[in-house]
Amino acid sequence: MSSKRRQRDAETQGRGKKKEKREEPAEMSRLLQDAGVKGGLRAAWSGGQRFTHEGGVELDTHPFPHCVLNNFLQSQTFLQELQRELLELNFHQKSNDLYKFQQSDDLKTKRESHIAALRSVLFQRFRSWLSEVLQLELEDTVDISCAKYEYTDVLLCHDDELEGRRIAFILYLVPPWEQSDGGTLDLYSTDKNYQPEKIVKSLVPSWNTLVFFEVSPVSFHQVSEVISEDKCRLSVSGWFHGRSLERPPRYTEPTLPRSPHRPHEEQLLYDWINPVYLDMAYQAQVQEEFEESSEILLKNFLQPEKFKMVNDALRETDIEWVRRGPPNKRCYGQAEEAGLPQCVRECWELLSSEPFFLLLSNFTGLKLHFLASGSEEEEEEEKEKEEEEEGETVGVSKATASTHGNPPGENAMEPSVPLCLGELRRWGHGDYTVVHDTDLHNAEFALDLLFYCGCEDWQPESGGFTSYIANGEDEELLTINPENNALGLVYRDKETLKFVKHINHHSAGRPESHTPANVFYSFSFVYYE
Repeated sequence: MSSKRRQRDAETQGRGKKKEKREEPAEMSRLLQDAGVKGGLRAAWSGGQRFTHEGGVELDTHPFPHCVLNNFLQSQTFLQELQRELLELNFHQKSNDLYKFQQSDDLKTKRESHIAALRSVLFQRFRSWLSEVLQLELEDTVDISCAKYEYTDVLLCHDDELEGRRIAFILYLVPPWEQSDGGTLDLYSTDKNYQPEKIVKSLVPSWNTLVFFEVSPVSFHQVSEVISEDKCRLSVSGWFHGRSLERPPRYTEPTLPRSPHRPHEEQLLYDWINPVYLDMAYQAQVQEEFEESSEILLKNFLQPEKFKMVNDALRETDIEWVRRGPPNKRCYGQAEEAGLPQCVRECWELLSSEPFFLLLSNFTGLKLHFLASGSEEEEEEEKEKEEEEEGETVGVSKATASTHGNPPGENAMEPSVPLCLGELRRWGHGDYTVVHDTDLHNAEFALDLLFYCGCEDWQPESGGFTSYIANGEDEELLTINPENNALGLVYRDKETLKFVKHINHHSAGRPESHTPANVFYSFSFVYYE
């Protein structure tokens, strides 16, 4: 029996040995070790020239230095196992003003064998190869994670600049991919102020292709929206660290002009606005609710016939819409007041009129008109504050301190005049705004007004909603969805930022009866006390 047992043990051990699986090593393409390829890349990179090799290497310096390496890793078996390990990771949904996609945890801590092998190739051999070819001193620090972009996912225009980032890289593990699937890596040209202008090159993802580019003040790029409903754009990406390039002073856009209210008869309100909102008791109720939460949505705000007139004119009239950029901050159509149809101009005039300023004061409790009523306690506090300022301040008027960046006129001792600025915007597929740190309008207390047209049956999944967030946070404080004839009012402080979420491909699926199907309009006004 013992001999039979030994025989069975031997057979079992033999079978066990057969099941042992030898892992495929991760090796870079042999072409990258070719002296002619490395020399050609080095000369082209340092000289700002183009270099290509038929084996699948392309370097270009327009609009900024970037390189495409096809067939980056040698083994297809390794790549397939790597893809499997990556797809089995836990992914987290990432969504804010700039992007929407799924991201893994930091791959530096993952122990899966193929992920660890890829890490070794990138952190050691490829980093050494980059240092030699680009003549750069790269640090040991490397950021690395995995991203999944699926239907309607996007990463909008940005430059990747962050202290220490020197070279960005992306390794694609995608199925056969076409430009019509979206998800391209789009590269932007820049203007004299180092601001992005337009897309001048689009790189289509492909299996086992690695793209790297220099992180600089002009390295503006985006991942275009994925349009394919059944493909996953899987990639491993990150940054090699080194000494950052010198950055010029950040460009600050000139502030838009603000205007005081326009004189007008009170009858204008009765001609345009739903009578329920002109009732003083109801206005007090609105103010109580607004003061509770600093925001309110007033539905059916305009009289039905007036709203229909404006709504139809926006859709049926040939209005000239100018694209507003730059794309790292915003993308939408804007109309000039002077070129609008008569009824649309009248609606604009309503929102900027003196009676409307007073109505907003009654809705919100803000002092947007000299007739705006305040509580006795508030008036007493204001009086004490003014007396204190007069006693402590020499040669600086109250108006100078509170004109929100507008220089005082000859009557500098008079109280500051409430002001507003307004836009009529058209929103369609691909439009958005992005939070940015050079927006001077966000550095003040202000009342935002949003009034929507042309958005029947608009679905939140299409984007286009206005989101308010706390400075430095992604969590939403408030969301306003487009809704016909609804007036949104939001009072924000200096630490509250806003953006309009990217309008995605879902918007094209609206009923054909709507013309055009994926477009709506908004009056966007900001009021300053």
